[in-house]
Amino acid sequence: MRTIASFIFLTAVAVAVAQQPPAPATSAPPPSLASDLDRLQAAASQANMDIGHLRIEKWKADGASRQQAQANADSLQRNLSSALPGLIASFRAAPQDLSAGFKLYRNLNVLYDVLASFTESAGAFGPRSDYQELAQQLSVIDAVRRNLADNLETLTSNTQSELNQLRIQVRSLQQAAAAPPPKKVIVDDTAPVKKTMRKKKAGTGSTKSTATGSPATSAKPQ
Repeated sequence: MRTIASFIFLTAVAVAVAQQPPAPATSAPPPSLASDLDRLQAAASQANMDIGHLRIEKWKADGASRQQAQANADSLQRNLSSALPGLIASFRAAPQDLSAGFKLYRNLNVLYDVLASFTESAGAFGPRSDYQELAQQLSVIDAVRRNLADNLETLTSNTQSELNQLRIQVRSLQQAAAAPPPKKVIVDDTAPVKKTMRKKKAGTGSTKSTATGSPATSAKPQ
């Protein structure tokens, strides 16, 4: 049941991505991520060719199993040749876009599950060489999806930290906007200035009078 559900998902993704135009380039991904995306794209291309070279009709299995294997092969090829390259291009163009990253990661998880089951079937019912070729590309896809998970975890943590800082700044601005405006003190510069009168000091140049008033006269003899 899980394989059938994964098959339906891969088909739906292939149709949806085919209807979307490629995202315009905005920024370059980090070197490690760019290397992983290059490896993933190369592994997907090689796996697509390996599946195309399989002779599923000659597998040592019953008709129903071969029919299911062929349906899985067709679904895998559509995803590997159409859906996956588009998702890789979208994430490569916007490596900080969590939505693009999670779409790629989700597709890789389902792709890995279907390809792993298909590879096991190739080893059980087909030539050993078919299994070895598919297993090699499956290993690359698994390694890249693990690295992608780590990258998305770091990107999510950094984005959450930035959002928390923005929330704090917005809260501070809201509190500042809600605070009452400060009271204004108006100074009237047009009022006339009162002049202050200086008191005159008492004069120091007055003539001092004697204690006896006029000069004393000599007494006449009786």
